[in-house]
Order: sequence, then structure tokens, then C-alpha cells
Amino acid sequence: MNLFSKSFTQILVRSLITTRSFFKTSYSTSVICRSTTNESIQQSDKQQQQQKKYEYLLVNITGQNSNVALVQINRPKAFNSLCNNLIKELTIVLDSLDKNDQIGCIVLTGITRAFSIGADIKEMQNTTMSDVIKIDFPDQLSVVSKVKKPIIAAVNGFALGGGCELSMMCDIIYAGDKAEFSQPEIRIGTIPGAGGTQRLPRFIGKSKAMEMVLTGDRISAQEAEKLGLISAVFPADKLIEESLKTAEKIANHSKIVVQLAKEALNAAFETSLAQGNLLEKRLSCTTFGLADRKEGMTAFLEKRKPQFIDQ
Repeated sequence: MNLFSKSFTQILVRSLITTRSFFKTSYSTSVICRSTTNESIQQSDKQQQQQKKYEYLLVNITGQNSNVALVQINRPKAFNSLCNNLIKELTIVLDSLDKNDQIGCIVLTGITRAFSIGADIKEMQNTTMSDVIKIDFPDQLSVVSKVKKPIIAAVNGFALGGGCELSMMCDIIYAGDKAEFSQPEIRIGTIPGAGGTQRLPRFIGKSKAMEMVLTGDRISAQEAEKLGLISAVFPADKLIEESLKTAEKIANHSKIVVQLAKEALNAAFETSLAQGNLLEKRLSCTTFGLADRKEGMTAFLEKRKPQFIDQ
């Protein structure tokens, strides 16, 4: 083999090695890209399926320990009015979250400029008395008040009629600084049917409740706070953040003890003082049979953060 042939052969071999290496690298990169793309598509599909699962609600699990649920009423064109199918979805979602051992608190809010403007009047306009009795809108909506886990209503914009009643079924109400509350049913020839005449006077007193129900007038978030209807007012763009912050604080406590505390507090609206005190005493004694009560007190004495196991 002459010098030229030898040099040519060496160049050819190096070229083949380089080419093989190139194609190997390209193939590997292609596989990685294809794999990454497939994973992204699967994740995207999963997210889309989760979003499509409910027509009128958006449900997200959040919090550092993934123990808070954010439920958003998503019917913006109708200002989140409460049609029958929306209420059915809300019933399903809240029941599912109530049974989820991981979730310690729920935040309920509305998309856009309204928490909810109440019942869907278009849907109700031609409804007969027998239809109303069969559908039983108030009983369906009352599932909110029966959830064992704490619910924070984050009210941005309007909470009118059934929307106001829905917020009062929750355990804590926070509001954006532009929020408004009312029971305007009197203006369309009917009266509140989901607790407006019962819960409202318990929150703000008989006289003011009478004024709101009999006139249909709205009150601002600031007035609602002064009356004791809501816990706090926040700038609209901070409302969800502050609500989730409180929800996470609650969710990080012992879930079973939080449930007992909620039960005791709710009893105050339905029993005499003597009966309520008796229930409180019994529920308080019950906590002494819990591992979480012992852990809480031990952690306090040892000056450390408790590690609750919800038992």
C-alpha cells in the first residue's frame, strides 16, 4: 500500500467513526427529545382531562404539603350563577374532598368579578312549585354546610342571593375590598330559600338582616366586616393568597381535632348555652384519647413543632 492509499484509508476510517458517532448521538438525542415530548404530552393530556372533568368548577390541590383544595366556581359569562348542574358538581367535589384524608382545608371562590350572583333566574323563571319541591335547590346547596372539613369562602365581587347564602354556609368568609353582599330575592317576587332568613340574623342581628332582606339592598365588604358577617377584607389581588395562607395553617393542624372544633362551634348556633357547653366538654375530653393530643402537648413542652398523624 503506497503512502497515498494509506492516508486515504485512515481518513475514511476516521470519517466512518465520526459519522457513526454522529448518528448514535443524534439517535440518542432524538429518543430523549421524543421521550420528553411524550411525557409533556401525557402531562398536558392529564391536566386537560382534570380540567374537563367538571364543566363549572376548577379544582386544584395546593399548599406545601398538598393538603389544601382550591375550588373555583367557573361560570364567568353568567357571573357564576348557581344552575342545577353546577350545584350537582359542587356536591360531588366537596363530598370527594371531605373523604380525602390528605386534604385539611378547602377554599371556595369564584372566577372573575363574582363569587356568585345566586340562583340562575333564567333556569328558574318558568319553574313551577312542584318542580321546586322536586329539585330542592336549597337542600342540594346545603351540602356545603355539612362538610366536616373547614371551608373558607374567598368572596371577590358579588355575593348575591344564593351566593351570599353559599358564603354563609362556609366556616370563614374573607372578602376582596370591592366585594358586595345582598339578599335581593324580594325584588323578583320571592324570598331567600337557602338560609338567608336564618343564617343572616345570626351573623348580623335581626334589625340589619330585616333591612337587607326586605329592601334587597347591598352592603360593602367593609360594612360586612363591621357587622361581623365576614372575618377580614383584603385587596382583591391578595384575597386568594391570604385565604390559602389561612387554609394551610388550618390544614397543618391535626385534622381530627380541627373537625371536633368545627363541630363544637357549629353547635353554638343550634343549641342552648347549657347544651353547647356539655357538648364542648365531651368533645374536649374525647381529644384525650387521641395520639395527636399527646403529641401536641409533648411538642409544646419540648419546644418543638408537633408531628400530627391525624389519629
